[in-house]
Amino acid sequence: MSRPEPSPRPAVADTKTRILDAAEALFVAGGFDALSMRQITTAAQVNLAAVNYHFGSKDSLIQAVLSRQLDVLHEARTAMLDKLESALGAKLQCEHVLVAMFLPAVRISRSDAPHADRYLQFLGRAYTDPSPVVRDFIDGHYLHTLARFFQAFQKTLPELTIDDLAFRLHFAMGALAGILAGGNTQRLLNEFTQGQGDEESFLLTRLITLMTAALRAPLPGPTDTSLFDNVVKLL
Repeated sequence: MSRPEPSPRPAVADTKTRILDAAEALFVAGGFDALSMRQITTAAQVNLAAVNYHFGSKDSLIQAVLSRQLDVLHEARTAMLDKLESALGAKLQCEHVLVAMFLPAVRISRSDAPHADRYLQFLGRAYTDPSPVVRDFIDGHYLHTLARFFQAFQKTLPELTIDDLAFRLHFAMGALAGILAGGNTQRLLNEFTQGQGDEESFLLTRLITLMTAALRAPLPGPTDTSLFDNVVKLL
Protein backbone atom coordinates (compact mmCIF):
# COMPACT_ATOMS: atom_id res chain seq x y z
CA MET A 1 0.00 0.00 0.00
CA SER A 2 1.43 3.35 -0.99
CA ARG A 3 1.97 5.91 1.70
CA PRO A 4 -0.30 8.97 1.56
CA GLU A 5 1.26 12.15 0.30
CA PRO A 6 2.10 14.58 3.11
CA SER A 7 -0.07 17.66 3.35
CA PRO A 8 1.58 20.65 1.70
CA ARG A 9 3.06 23.17 4.10
CA PRO A 10 1.40 26.60 4.06
CA ALA A 11 3.14 29.08 1.83
CA VAL A 12 5.09 31.85 3.52
CA ALA A 13 2.66 34.41 2.15
CA ASP A 14 -0.28 32.48 3.60
CA THR A 15 1.34 32.39 7.03
CA LYS A 16 2.07 36.11 6.95
CA THR A 17 -1.47 36.89 5.82
CA ARG A 18 -2.96 34.73 8.57
CA ILE A 19 -0.93 36.59 11.15
CA LEU A 20 -2.00 39.97 9.76
CA ASP A 21 -5.65 38.90 9.59
CA ALA A 22 -5.61 37.62 13.16
CA ALA A 23 -3.88 40.71 14.52
CA GLU A 24 -6.27 42.99 12.66
CA ALA A 25 -9.38 41.23 13.95
CA LEU A 26 -8.09 41.33 17.52
CA PHE A 27 -7.07 44.98 17.16
CA VAL A 28 -10.54 45.93 15.92
CA ALA A 29 -12.14 44.04 18.80
CA GLY A 30 -10.08 45.45 21.66
CA GLY A 31 -7.36 47.85 20.59
CA PHE A 32 -3.59 47.67 20.69
CA ASP A 33 -3.02 47.53 24.45
CA ALA A 34 -5.39 44.56 24.85
CA LEU A 35 -3.65 42.68 22.06
CA SER A 36 -1.27 39.89 23.11
CA MET A 37 1.12 37.78 21.10
CA ARG A 38 -0.49 34.67 22.58
CA GLN A 39 -3.88 35.73 21.22
CA ILE A 40 -2.38 36.37 17.81
CA THR A 41 -0.56 33.05 17.57
CA THR A 42 -3.66 31.18 18.71
CA ALA A 43 -5.96 32.92 16.24
CA ALA A 44 -3.49 32.60 13.35
CA GLN A 45 -2.55 29.01 14.28
CA VAL A 46 1.15 29.76 14.18
CA ASN A 47 3.93 29.74 16.75
CA LEU A 48 5.65 32.76 18.22
CA ALA A 49 8.73 32.14 16.11
CA ALA A 50 6.67 32.69 12.94
CA VAL A 51 5.42 36.07 14.18
CA ASN A 52 8.92 37.12 15.17
CA TYR A 53 10.32 35.94 11.83
CA HIS A 54 7.86 37.95 9.75
CA PHE A 55 7.42 41.04 11.93
CA GLY A 56 9.96 41.05 14.75
CA SER A 57 7.74 42.57 17.42
CA LYS A 58 4.18 43.40 18.37
CA ASP A 59 4.79 47.06 17.48
CA SER A 60 6.04 46.20 13.99
CA LEU A 61 3.14 43.81 13.48
CA ILE A 62 0.47 46.38 14.29
CA GLN A 63 2.20 48.91 12.07
CA ALA A 64 2.07 46.38 9.23
CA VAL A 65 -1.64 45.90 9.94
CA LEU A 66 -2.22 49.66 9.80
CA SER A 67 -0.16 50.08 6.66
CA ARG A 68 -1.95 47.26 4.85
CA GLN A 69 -5.32 48.93 5.34
CA LEU A 70 -4.46 52.64 5.44
CA ASP A 71 -1.95 53.00 2.59
CA VAL A 72 -4.58 52.42 -0.09
CA LEU A 73 -7.02 54.73 1.70
CA HIS A 74 -4.59 57.64 1.89
CA GLU A 75 -3.56 57.17 -1.73
CA ALA A 76 -7.21 57.25 -2.80
CA ARG A 77 -7.92 60.29 -0.63
CA THR A 78 -5.00 62.24 -2.07
CA ALA A 79 -5.90 61.31 -5.65
CA MET A 80 -9.52 62.37 -5.12
CA LEU A 81 -8.52 65.67 -3.53
CA ASP A 82 -6.11 66.35 -6.42
CA LYS A 83 -8.90 65.68 -8.88
CA LEU A 84 -11.38 67.96 -7.11
CA GLU A 85 -8.85 70.78 -6.73
CA SER A 86 -7.97 70.53 -10.41
CA ALA A 87 -11.61 70.49 -11.53
CA LEU A 88 -12.99 73.14 -9.17
CA GLY A 89 -10.08 75.47 -8.56
CA ALA A 90 -11.19 78.50 -6.56
CA LYS A 91 -14.71 77.03 -6.30
CA LEU A 92 -13.49 74.26 -4.01
CA GLN A 93 -15.41 74.24 -0.71
CA CYS A 94 -14.87 72.39 2.54
CA GLU A 95 -17.74 70.06 1.58
CA HIS A 96 -15.67 68.88 -1.39
CA VAL A 97 -12.64 68.30 0.84
CA LEU A 98 -14.81 66.20 3.12
CA VAL A 99 -16.00 64.15 0.15
CA ALA A 100 -12.37 63.36 -0.71
CA MET A 101 -11.82 62.32 2.89
CA PHE A 102 -14.89 60.12 3.36
CA LEU A 103 -15.83 58.69 -0.03
CA PRO A 104 -12.75 56.45 -0.48
CA ALA A 105 -13.45 54.78 2.88
CA VAL A 106 -17.10 54.22 1.99
CA ARG A 107 -16.14 52.66 -1.33
CA ILE A 108 -13.51 50.38 0.21
CA SER A 109 -16.05 49.21 2.79
CA ARG A 110 -18.41 48.23 -0.02
CA SER A 111 -15.83 46.61 -2.26
CA ASP A 112 -14.76 42.98 -2.56
CA ALA A 113 -11.50 43.72 -0.73
CA PRO A 114 -10.60 41.29 2.06
CA HIS A 115 -12.42 42.16 5.31
CA ALA A 116 -14.22 45.09 3.67
CA ASP A 117 -17.19 44.41 5.93
CA ARG A 118 -15.22 45.55 8.98
CA TYR A 119 -13.27 48.31 7.27
CA LEU A 120 -15.13 51.26 8.76
CA GLN A 121 -14.90 49.76 12.23
CA PHE A 122 -11.19 49.23 11.66
CA LEU A 123 -10.81 52.91 10.75
CA GLY A 124 -12.70 53.94 13.84
CA ARG A 125 -10.43 51.83 16.01
CA ALA A 126 -7.26 53.01 14.27
CA TYR A 127 -8.09 56.69 14.66
CA THR A 128 -9.21 56.46 18.28
CA ASP A 129 -6.70 53.99 19.72
CA PRO A 130 -4.72 55.83 22.41
CA SER A 131 -1.52 53.81 22.12
CA PRO A 132 1.53 55.89 21.11
CA VAL A 133 2.56 53.02 18.83
CA VAL A 134 -0.60 53.55 16.77
CA ARG A 135 -0.78 57.33 17.09
CA ASP A 136 2.86 57.96 16.21
CA PHE A 137 2.72 55.64 13.22
CA ILE A 138 -0.37 57.28 11.74
CA ASP A 139 0.83 60.83 12.43
CA GLY A 140 4.25 60.13 10.95
CA HIS A 141 3.58 57.69 8.13
CA TYR A 142 0.70 59.71 6.70
CA LEU A 143 2.01 63.17 7.50
CA HIS A 144 1.97 64.27 3.86
CA THR A 145 -1.69 63.33 3.37
CA LEU A 146 -2.73 64.92 6.67
CA ALA A 147 -0.90 68.12 5.72
CA ARG A 148 -2.51 68.20 2.26
CA PHE A 149 -5.99 67.97 3.71
CA PHE A 150 -5.31 70.50 6.44
CA GLN A 151 -4.10 72.97 3.83
CA ALA A 152 -7.23 72.34 1.78
CA PHE A 153 -9.42 73.00 4.82
CA GLN A 154 -7.47 76.18 5.51
CA LYS A 155 -8.15 77.44 1.99
CA THR A 156 -11.86 76.65 2.17
CA LEU A 157 -12.35 77.90 5.75
CA PRO A 158 -10.18 81.04 5.80
CA GLU A 159 -12.21 82.59 8.63
CA LEU A 160 -10.83 80.02 11.09
CA THR A 161 -7.47 80.37 12.80
CA ILE A 162 -5.09 77.43 12.56
CA ASP A 163 -5.72 76.50 16.18
CA ASP A 164 -9.49 76.75 15.83
CA LEU A 165 -9.49 74.68 12.64
CA ALA A 166 -7.28 72.02 14.24
CA PHE A 167 -9.58 71.83 17.27
CA ARG A 168 -12.75 71.55 15.17
CA LEU A 169 -11.30 68.87 12.91
CA HIS A 170 -10.03 66.91 15.89
CA PHE A 171 -13.42 67.13 17.59
CA ALA A 172 -15.53 66.27 14.52
CA MET A 173 -13.33 63.46 13.18
CA GLY A 174 -12.76 62.06 16.65
CA ALA A 175 -16.48 61.89 17.32
CA LEU A 176 -17.08 60.06 14.04
CA ALA A 177 -14.19 57.65 14.61
CA GLY A 178 -15.46 56.86 18.10
CA ILE A 179 -18.87 55.97 16.75
CA LEU A 180 -17.40 53.73 14.04
CA ALA A 181 -15.13 51.95 16.50
CA GLY A 182 -17.99 51.04 18.77
CA GLY A 183 -19.98 48.47 16.89
CA ASN A 184 -21.83 47.14 13.85
CA THR A 185 -21.17 49.71 11.15
CA GLN A 186 -23.96 48.54 8.87
CA ARG A 187 -26.47 49.00 11.67
CA LEU A 188 -25.01 52.43 12.40
CA LEU A 189 -25.30 53.41 8.74
CA ASN A 190 -28.91 52.26 8.64
CA GLU A 191 -29.68 54.30 11.74
CA PHE A 192 -27.77 57.29 10.41
CA THR A 193 -29.70 57.33 7.15
CA GLN A 194 -32.95 56.53 9.01
CA GLY A 195 -33.81 53.80 6.55
CA GLN A 196 -34.01 56.22 3.63
CA GLY A 197 -31.29 54.53 1.62
CA ASP A 198 -27.53 54.27 1.76
CA GLU A 199 -26.51 55.44 -1.70
CA GLU A 200 -23.18 57.27 -1.75
CA SER A 201 -24.64 60.70 -2.45
CA PHE A 202 -27.34 60.41 0.23
CA LEU A 203 -24.95 59.08 2.86
CA LEU A 204 -22.39 61.78 2.10
CA THR A 205 -25.04 64.48 2.18
CA ARG A 206 -26.16 63.57 5.68
CA LEU A 207 -22.66 63.01 7.03
CA ILE A 208 -21.06 66.10 5.52
CA THR A 209 -23.96 68.33 6.57
CA LEU A 210 -23.21 67.44 10.18
CA MET A 211 -19.47 67.82 9.72
CA THR A 212 -19.69 71.24 8.08
CA ALA A 213 -21.93 72.41 10.91
CA ALA A 214 -19.14 71.58 13.35
CA LEU A 215 -16.54 73.26 11.16
CA ARG A 216 -18.48 76.44 10.40
CA ALA A 217 -20.57 77.08 13.51
CA PRO A 218 -19.65 80.33 15.29
CA LEU A 219 -18.17 79.70 18.71
CA PRO A 220 -18.79 82.07 21.64
CA GLY A 221 -15.88 83.92 23.17
CA PRO A 222 -14.63 83.34 26.73
CA THR A 223 -16.90 86.10 28.09
CA ASP A 224 -20.01 85.19 26.10
CA THR A 225 -21.51 82.80 28.63
CA SER A 226 -24.87 84.42 29.25
CA LEU A 227 -26.76 81.48 27.79
CA PHE A 228 -25.64 79.16 30.59
CA ASP A 229 -24.76 81.45 33.49
CA ASN A 230 -28.14 81.15 35.15
CA VAL A 231 -28.36 77.40 34.52
CA VAL A 232 -24.95 76.75 36.08
CA LYS A 233 -25.94 78.75 39.17
CA LEU A 234 -28.86 76.38 39.70
CA LEU A 235 -26.65 73.29 39.82
